[in-house]
Amino acid sequence: MNEVRLGIIGIGNMGRGHIDYMMEGKWNRVKLTAVCDTNPEKLEWVKERNLDVECFTTDEDFFEKAPVDAVIIATPHYSHPPLAIEAFKHGMHVLCEKPAGVYTRQVREMNEAAVKSGKVFGMMFNQRRNPVYQKVRDLVQNGELGEMKRVVWIITNWYRSQSYYDSGTWRATWEGEGGGVLLNQDPHQLDLWQWMCGMPTKIRAFMKFGIHRNIEVENDVTAYAEYANGATGLFVTSTHESPGTNRLEISGDRGKIVVENDIITFHRTRITESQFNAECTCGFGEPECWTFQVPVQGYNDAHAGIVNNFASAILDGTELMAPGVEGINGLTLSNAMHMSAWTDSTIDLATLDEDKFYDLLQERIKNSTQKKKENDVTLNVKGTH
Repeated sequence: MNEVRLGIIGIGNMGRGHIDYMMEGKWNRVKLTAVCDTNPEKLEWVKERNLDVECFTTDEDFFEKAPVDAVIIATPHYSHPPLAIEAFKHGMHVLCEKPAGVYTRQVREMNEAAVKSGKVFGMMFNQRRNPVYQKVRDLVQNGELGEMKRVVWIITNWYRSQSYYDSGTWRATWEGEGGGVLLNQDPHQLDLWQWMCGMPTKIRAFMKFGIHRNIEVENDVTAYAEYANGATGLFVTSTHESPGTNRLEISGDRGKIVVENDIITFHRTRITESQFNAECTCGFGEPECWTFQVPVQGYNDAHAGIVNNFASAILDGTELMAPGVEGINGLTLSNAMHMSAWTDSTIDLATLDEDKFYDLLQERIKNSTQKKKENDVTLNVKGTH
């Protein structure tokens, strides 16, 4: 096999986006051979582009008949794990859009199915292709910053107006999306956080649900984290602030890294803070500090880079940039944040009660705005007959 026959399930915004950059010639050794969507209008959009692909209206037909070796799953969040599991059963490699799912119990089943299948399993964590974050990860994990003391990420430039939320009854509902800013906008940052700095051990989160917006899910989050070595973290995010901020700070024994506007500034101490503290007798003062911009090489090939890396893993055995089994890490962070806010408690990530989380989520789904809207529509339809 010298190319991967790839199918896409879900021709919404992301599915169309993948097709768009494919048509720009950004895929290497990958050929789109099939698509699937239950909406005929979305399949018509594909046909209008004169693509030589087979179209399916049900995932059952797709899995049984589609001429593909691999599939991109670009459907609503809840369906990611079951579709991936079914794809593995049919011998397909899987590239899953973010998030991996809505609750870790379900994602754990997907990971187990992936390992059992022996197929290549990747996540569409395209921000891992950004050389800025690759460089930060390198600096942190190779000791340039010394032992980490604190990480602070303020990511409040996810502005969404009420009209955005009103564009679909499924948006910003527990039943439709399974969460708000943490499940829709922030999966990339949650993944990058643990990818660069490792997983914390504890989370305490505070949330506002529908503040300044008529929605039911979280759109304002402040989370405090603790690490095994005593380091702490703070993650602040929202969708209602304008102008917003995207600023990452990571402090360590050798200074501080600041990332803003795709620029890495390193405030590097000449000696470690711990050494200065041990030797200082003056009472005041600080280590000598050099401030400079860290050079970053390469470019961000984003989604296309993930697809091409996925194909290379299938064809050549290349290491995946974003292994699918790692999708559970960022989701664990968001599940812990939700659980913390719902129960007003600190959550130990090692003992996160997945069954309790699922039950608490089901309570919110039961009273979801989407269900109320669907019931209202049903009543109105019945009234017209």
